Amino acid sequence: MIRTDECLDDLQNGLFIIQKKDGFKFGVDAVLLADFAKTAKSVNTLDLCTGTGIVPLLLTEKTDTLNIFGLEIQKDIAEMAARSIEYNNLDDRVHITEGDLKNAADIYGKGRFDKITCNPPYMKCGAGLQNDADTKSVSRHEIMCTLDDVLRVSRELLISKGRFFMVHRASRLADILCTMRKYGIEPKRLRLIHPSPEKAPNLVLVEGMKDGGEELKILPPLYVYGSDGNYSDEINMIYGR
Repeated sequence: MIRTDECLDDLQNGLFIIQKKDGFKFGVDAVLLADFAKTAKSVNTLDLCTGTGIVPLLLTEKTDTLNIFGLEIQKDIAEMAARSIEYNNLDDRVHITEGDLKNAADIYGKGRFDKITCNPPYMKCGAGLQNDADTKSVSRHEIMCTLDDVLRVSRELLISKGRFFMVHRASRLADILCTMRKYGIEPKRLRLIHPSPEKAPNLVLVEGMKDGGEELKILPPLYVYGSDGNYSDEINMIYGR
């Protein structure tokens, strides 16, 4: 089940994930997204840009949602994510599909989900260092989908009052909020993630509601590391340490 170019990583919660030894691996952003999204009750959850399936895996431990779907455009990564689900005996709860996010409404049907999560590519094409069209580049740059694609498709997939959760670069916050409102997914909660108390935020968690009212709650900042250089108490709690 685990190939020679792959490794099996322990998530420290009774679950394991298969990842490429030299490929793109999940980071703290995916862990924070799953934790941020856990509060919303759901019957059918979809994780867009699911990659290795880390968010669906974590949601099985953090929520009681019975139907969790993950959509990934890269065939080999989607297949690897499906093997992680099988390894953890979660085939009855989590379903990985290979497909293009832009065609998600055709794949699943409109108005199918009450909750969507997404950890999309952060960088616009041409921004930052970009590899060739490999898994790392596709995961980091808007090669296969853009922020606009994510919000447009989420609008189609969500039921009325359905919830949308995303983690993204803090530097793109203006783009995020404007695009959410453009597609009628009203920003409801926002939390900035700082590497440490002395540093500016580099990530943002945002929750929106399809056809929601205009009121945004700003949550206290989250610090990954404390001033002493160790993981903060909240990060340790989120990781279950």
